[in-house]
Amino acid sequence: MLMWAAVISIGIAVFLVTSLMFLEEDEFKAQEKLDDGTDKNTLKKHGIVLQYSRPFFRRYVTPVVSSMKNKKKIKERYKRKLAGAGLTNVLTPEDFFSFKLFLIVGFPIVFLGIRTFLEETWPMSYIPIIAVVGFFYPDFWIKGKIEERQKDVMRNMPFSVDMLALSVEAGLDFIAAMTKVVEKARPSALTEEFEILLKEIKIGATRAEALRNMAWRIDLIPISSFCATLIAADSVGASIGPILKSLSEEIRQKRSSEVEKAGATAATKILFPMLFLIVPAVFIVVAAPIILESIAG
Repeated sequence: MLMWAAVISIGIAVFLVTSLMFLEEDEFKAQEKLDDGTDKNTLKKHGIVLQYSRPFFRRYVTPVVSSMKNKKKIKERYKRKLAGAGLTNVLTPEDFFSFKLFLIVGFPIVFLGIRTFLEETWPMSYIPIIAVVGFFYPDFWIKGKIEERQKDVMRNMPFSVDMLALSVEAGLDFIAAMTKVVEKARPSALTEEFEILLKEIKIGATRAEALRNMAWRIDLIPISSFCATLIAADSVGASIGPILKSLSEEIRQKRSSEVEKAGATAATKILFPMLFLIVPAVFIVVAAPIILESIAG
């Protein structure tokens, strides 16, 4: 198993080096200039693994992945996930697949480095398992990012919708009201989505198209309902002020019901830790003196 893993790793390395020899150096220089515009604090926010892996897989693996014939399938598979996680400015679909391929080798190298530094005798048979974990790690990582972003959107949705309703009733149109929300609201995933929506409208997209794109990126039923309601109101020319108010009340009711549901399930979730951790400790405290006294007596 180790011999085949070594042969495959060497083959991948030779393939990458050979492919890169035929790529023009000007392309890499242009890519490096584009990378200089990426905020380093943004990379830190997304984790240490991406922060230190990104320069390597973008330099050595992404050009190879971009030249693959099935890169269209890669784009279709990972484009929505990256949009839902808010990573479109950090990674392209090709970058994400390159990230997965790079960690097949990166995780075993880190394992060997830690093993050598700590002078441990961990079995080398762990390397294939660690390589598999490295390939699937980005999938679990981006899934957590999407869930975290969705929770942030729902947490800030009622306040933002209230501000939209007040701004529209004060006489502002929809675009000016959303701009006001972006300026006044606390920075969050929802304000980022509103900024993207405003940019799409400014470059020529219709309000309905921009709202559909926002619903596609966030991929939540309440947001899809919010966007569909606004699109329907815009198509018939109805006033969106009362509609926004009713949507805000509906979202607040859903949030309160979710909190009540979480509170109801909390008792069930705490039951097993209590049975296996708290009850034995209480039993030891209560029964230990009796047992010791009986043994001494």
